[in-house]
This record gives sequence, structure tokens and C-alpha cells, in this order.
Amino acid sequence: MSSGTGSAGGAAGGGGSGPGGGKRGLFDDLAGMAGGAFSVLAGARQEAEAMGRAQLDAMVQRLDLVKREDLDAALEVARRAREQAETLEARLVALEARLVDVEARIARHHPPESDPVGTPSGD
Repeated sequence: MSSGTGSAGGAAGGGGSGPGGGKRGLFDDLAGMAGGAFSVLAGARQEAEAMGRAQLDAMVQRLDLVKREDLDAALEVARRAREQAETLEARLVALEARLVDVEARIARHHPPESDPVGTPSGD
């Protein structure tokens, strides 16, 4: 009997550790399922972000919008062109003033003569 009781006690002990082991297995299964769910959610998030970016890019192209970097580059080109135009305008004003001065000096030193071509000749 002692061997029967021992085996019954062993079975009861095994059964006692069995439910404890079953709980651990259940928690392991739940943890594995949760980890798998997080992986699926992370993948779904990445896919949703990629789709959102693609939709945004398509909308930008349909609306004929430009990216910020392109706009900044165009504004820089426009700023430089405006500076060059202002510099050239200042040079033009200075050159026109010099031209007026030179014409005035020439007029003072060489008064206009009567135009022989414009007058009828007695020939």
C-alpha cells in the first residue's frame, strides 16, 4: 500500500504542480499572444504611416504645392536677384548722372555750330 499511496501521492503532487504549471503555461501563452499582437500593431502602424505619407504626397502633387526646402531655395534666389537689381539700378542712376555731366561739359566747351548740311548751299 505504501507504494500505491506513494504513487497516488505522487499523482496528487504532480496534479498539484500540474495546475501551477498550467497557470504558468497559460501566462506564457498570453504573453506570447500579447507580444504577437504588439508586433502586428507595430507593423500596422508602420503601414498606416507609409500609406498616410503616400496620400499626402499625392495630395501635394494634385494641389501643385511645393516642399518647404524648394520654397526656401526659390526665396533665396529671389532675394539675390532683388539685391542684384538694386545694385544695378544704383549703378544706372550714377552712370546717367555722369552722362548728364559729360554732356553739359561738352556743350559748354563746344557750342553748337550751324549745321552746314541743313542749310542750302549756293552751289
